[in-house]
Amino acid sequence: MSKETVILTGDRPTGRLHIGHYVGSLKRRVELQNEGDFKQMFVFIADAQALTDNIDNPEKVRQNVIEVALDYLAAGLDPEKITIFIQSQIPELCELSFYFMDLVTVSRLQRNPTVKTEIGMRGFESSIPVGFFTYPVSQAADIAAFRATTVPAGEDQKPMIEQATEIVRRFNYIYGDTLTEPNILLPGNAVCCRLPGTDGKAKMSKSLGNCIYLSETAQEVKKKVMSMYTDPLHIHVEDPGHLEGNTVFTYLDAFCKPEHFDAYWPDYKSLDEVKEHYQRGGLGDMKVKKFLNNILQEELEPMRQRRAEFEKDIPAVYEMLRKGCEQARNVAADTLDQVRRAMKINYFDDAELIAEQSRRFAH
Repeated sequence: MSKETVILTGDRPTGRLHIGHYVGSLKRRVELQNEGDFKQMFVFIADAQALTDNIDNPEKVRQNVIEVALDYLAAGLDPEKITIFIQSQIPELCELSFYFMDLVTVSRLQRNPTVKTEIGMRGFESSIPVGFFTYPVSQAADIAAFRATTVPAGEDQKPMIEQATEIVRRFNYIYGDTLTEPNILLPGNAVCCRLPGTDGKAKMSKSLGNCIYLSETAQEVKKKVMSMYTDPLHIHVEDPGHLEGNTVFTYLDAFCKPEHFDAYWPDYKSLDEVKEHYQRGGLGDMKVKKFLNNILQEELEPMRQRRAEFEKDIPAVYEMLRKGCEQARNVAADTLDQVRRAMKINYFDDAELIAEQSRRFAH
């Protein structure tokens, strides 16, 4: 990172954030924020994008804006250090999306792997809302409007950032060097790129009901951990266990640190020792799950406490968001001024154009 770095990232407010969001991007955002090695950092709540497949249920999006804001604050995002804002409150993003739509073809959008996957998951098939189909374009506008150089995101978002880069590059080719090309910042721990659901399914998803939410109580988290998918062939304690596809060990790869053994399981010195014992047999799933539960509780408890404090003053949270929207809009408006000049649609600010046409039409 450098002092010229501009970071932009966000989440759709379709529900509370879960630990997949946390290890995939949220934890890294807090680290980046606290390192302070950047020019600006923007984190936004993508409510307009959430409406593309929830247009008949705006109340769902409306109610979850505050949930996501509380999760951000609970995780440690600090509005004194970064700008937190709501996407729909920045109208410049709609304008830039409109211009960007002329720079990408339908066939190119159809080839986007993320779009294809999301369409399949939602069962849209041939009834795809245009807003949802074109969300890579609006995401490119989000990134470009704030001149983001760095976008922290999971592996599944790589095609989106690649498409945003293509759009920005094409704009600059046609209209001159105006916008900044972004780069994706992936999680350092490969496991964190795609944390599976508690049921062993490939994706942790609110709609699948296989999430552990950041705001859940200790009892709720423990219940989910203790019922987590492991190895269906590990029926008896003495049976050899398998790590591949074993959700508990995937979570341990994502969350376990060396110091956790002294604190919660001094029988072992490292996760490798636990894995070796499990694979040869003689180690039960319940012991491993109890260890994982202790680790997750340690990670989540400070967030629960911070969230409880912020919940006491919801108007203050909305005031924080209002100020963030104001700051964000100032930046986006400046970018749009430059975009209009580059596209030669800044008619009323172009004194040279008016003078030239005055001479041309003079009699």
